[in-house]
Amino acid sequence: MEPNKSGRPMTLDEIDQEPALLPANDRPDPARRAARPRPAAPRGMPRHALAVGAALLALVPLAAGGYLYWDAARRFETTDDAFIAARQFALAPKVAGYITAVPVTDNQHVAAGAVIARIDDRDYRVALAQAQAQVDAAEASIRNIDAQTAVQQAQVAQSAAQLEQTEAGLVFAQQQAARYDYLAAHNGAASVQSAQQYASQLRQQQAALKTAQAAVAAATRQLAALKAQRASAEANLAQAAAQRDQATLNLSYTTVTASQPGRVVNLSAAVGQYAQAGASLSMFVPDEVWVTANFKETQLDAMRPGQAVTLRIDAYPERRISGHVASVQSGSGTAFSLLPAENATGNYVKIVQRVPVKVVMDNPPTDVALGPGMSVVPEVRIDPTPSLYERLRSRL
Repeated sequence: MEPNKSGRPMTLDEIDQEPALLPANDRPDPARRAARPRPAAPRGMPRHALAVGAALLALVPLAAGGYLYWDAARRFETTDDAFIAARQFALAPKVAGYITAVPVTDNQHVAAGAVIARIDDRDYRVALAQAQAQVDAAEASIRNIDAQTAVQQAQVAQSAAQLEQTEAGLVFAQQQAARYDYLAAHNGAASVQSAQQYASQLRQQQAALKTAQAAVAAATRQLAALKAQRASAEANLAQAAAQRDQATLNLSYTTVTASQPGRVVNLSAAVGQYAQAGASLSMFVPDEVWVTANFKETQLDAMRPGQAVTLRIDAYPERRISGHVASVQSGSGTAFSLLPAENATGNYVKIVQRVPVKVVMDNPPTDVALGPGMSVVPEVRIDPTPSLYERLRSRL
């Protein structure tokens, strides 16, 4: 028998498979080879039964794993329609002027009260000085009126004293005139001349009384006028003080500051630029951010405020941030859009709506930048009871 390629003699099976390797005289007869008996296959379980059993054994761990996954997944609700949100706003000056300094740069984190930009304040300092001068003038006017009022009050007192003196003289003149009138009319005890003289003195005292009364009235009116002038001067002082306060505010407005901690975004201010009042110099993103997750309305049945949430931010996939559900919006997102959908039509097709859910981060990272619009995948645990997998893991 010819050896095979490995150097050993060829077996009958090899000769059957490759008869051309033998010499022509040694090649087996095909008819005899077909009639040669073959060894019988061992008896036992059919092959298809073995395959079914193997398949069933392979499905057991798959079914167990599938159940564990379903049992754990049904306790959570998740969506990929979620983004970081914040109440970002524009930083703008309240007064106009040329910018003299911009001590911040793009995307810089600043604390509350940090200076964002400074505007040339020379004009506003001059306006403040003018307003202060008006205040000083109004205060001086009040002091002058107070001095005049004191003098006029003394004049009123003096006129009142003269009036009392004149009234006393009038009483005496009335008594003297009546006395001498009586004496002249009875037995000639007094001369007619004396009676006439005292009658004249009486009329003089009466005239003096009217003069004193007029002087008292004039002094009183002058005092009232001074009081009115003081009231007007006080109003002028209040107006001047308000103008001074406004000038002080305008001067303070020349320094644009951050009202809360956050990041300067999209900075457009530059030194030498003329800033208009109300024109944006930069956008500002506060540190207080949250996640707005737009869940399907069919996912809200068991979702409640306070439930734990695990957040994965697409920009930082290696981090897991914990949070909780703060609130669920009372209405779908489209209901509050600029052009809400009009469903009262004949061609209505029902579409599952999405409802914004506010999720607050319990431990927001401080070493990375988080801003509005960044994609987040929240996972809300709607069932706090532990799953079978969690129970098994806790026992290991």
